[in-house]
Amino acid sequence: MGVLSNLRICDFTGQLAGAGATRTLAAFGAQVIRIEDPVTEGRWDILRGMEPFVDERRGGEFGGGFQNHNVEKLAITLNLRTERGRELLAEIVARSDVVAENFAAGVLARLGFPYERLREIRPDVIYVSNCGFGHRGPYSAFKTWGPIVQACSGLTFTSGLPDLPPAGWGYSYMDHHGANFMAFAILAALVHRNRTGEGQWVDMSCTDAGAAMLGPVVLDYTVNGRPARRPGRPDSNHDEWGSMAPHNVYAALGDDEWVAIACRDDADWERLAAVVDEDWVRDPRYATLAGRLAAQADLDDRLGAWCAARDKFAVQAALIGAGVPGVAVQRPGERIEDDPGTTDFGLWPWVEHELMGRLRVDGLPYHLAETDWSIERATSLLGGDNDLVYGDLLGLSAAEIDDLRAEGVI
Repeated sequence: MGVLSNLRICDFTGQLAGAGATRTLAAFGAQVIRIEDPVTEGRWDILRGMEPFVDERRGGEFGGGFQNHNVEKLAITLNLRTERGRELLAEIVARSDVVAENFAAGVLARLGFPYERLREIRPDVIYVSNCGFGHRGPYSAFKTWGPIVQACSGLTFTSGLPDLPPAGWGYSYMDHHGANFMAFAILAALVHRNRTGEGQWVDMSCTDAGAAMLGPVVLDYTVNGRPARRPGRPDSNHDEWGSMAPHNVYAALGDDEWVAIACRDDADWERLAAVVDEDWVRDPRYATLAGRLAAQADLDDRLGAWCAARDKFAVQAALIGAGVPGVAVQRPGERIEDDPGTTDFGLWPWVEHELMGRLRVDGLPYHLAETDWSIERATSLLGGDNDLVYGDLLGLSAAEIDDLRAEGVI
C-alpha cells in the first residue's frame, strides 16, 4: 500500500519514455495495468526481446530492458482488432484514473480511442500521450527514436570533442528524461483533478523535453550570440566557463581506469598540491586560477602523469580525505556490487522473475521519509495477470476468461 495506491493507470506505454513513467508511479503504489497485443505477442515494444540477456535464452520474455522497465505492473493482453476487445478496454478505462501511451501521434485514436472517446467513457479521465513531437504543430506526424529526439532537440550538437563532428549520446538517455517529465505531468493533472474534478489531455513532446535541457546553451546564444560549438570552446571534460582548473578526467593505473578531479578555487588547488607533493605543483603559474587556465594543457599532462602511477580508488581516498572534489570513474559492476553506497541507499533492488530468476533492477534515486517507494514484484509474463484483472477487476468468470482466450480476444 503506497501513497498512490488509490490510483489506477490503463497503460499502453512501452520502451523507455513511457514505461519509465508508469514504472515510477507503480513503485509508489499505483495499480498499473499494462496492456499488450496478444497477436504480436507484445512486440510493438522492441525491448521485449532486446539484450541484455541473462543467459543463452532469447525471446519476448527475456529482454533485460523490458524486465527492468515494467516491474510492479500488472500485465494483460487485449486484442483491440475485435469488438469484444474494444468493449473490455472501455470497461478498464471506466475504472481507471489515467490512460497513458507513448505511441506515435494518433495511433490510439486510430484504434478507436481518441481523447473524446475516452472522456465519453470516463468524464474525468486523465489522458497522457507522449510522442516525439506531440499532437500539434508541423512535425506531429514525424516518427522519432531516442537518438533522433536528441539530435533534433539540439542536445547532440553539444556533445563532442573540439574540431570533430558532434558525438551524440549513443544510448537513448533522452527517453529516461522524457519519462520523468511524463510522470510529473500525470501527477500535476491528478492534483488539478483533485481540486476541480476535471480530467484533461496532457499532450507531451519528447523532443521539447530534450530542448528543455538546453537552458545555459540557449541563454548563451540568445544573449551573447555564441554557438555551442565554437573555436576555443573547451571539450566537455573541461569547465566551459573557465572558472575551474584543473577540471578533467585523468587516466589512472591499469587498463581503462580513470579519475575525475575538479578544483573549484585556489584553496582546492592548495589542498590538491599538498596531496600530490611533487616539485611541479609549486610552479608559481599554478598558484592562481588565471595561471592554471593559461597553462592548463601542461597542468593536465603533469597531473595526468601523477594519476597514471596510482590506483584510482587510492587517489579518490586521498582527495576526499583532503577535501578536494575527486572520485574514481567507476565501472557499472564496481558501482553496483562493490560500492557500499549501493546497499545503504537501496539503489538497485532485487526481484525474482518467473523465468530469469533473481535480478537487479533500477530503484529510484530518492527516498521519502514517510511514503517511500517499493520495488519487489518482477515483470509479469505476457498476459500473466489476465485472470486477476479480468476476474477481480471486471468480474468475469473463469469460463468467460477461457472463452476470451479461445476467441483470440486476450
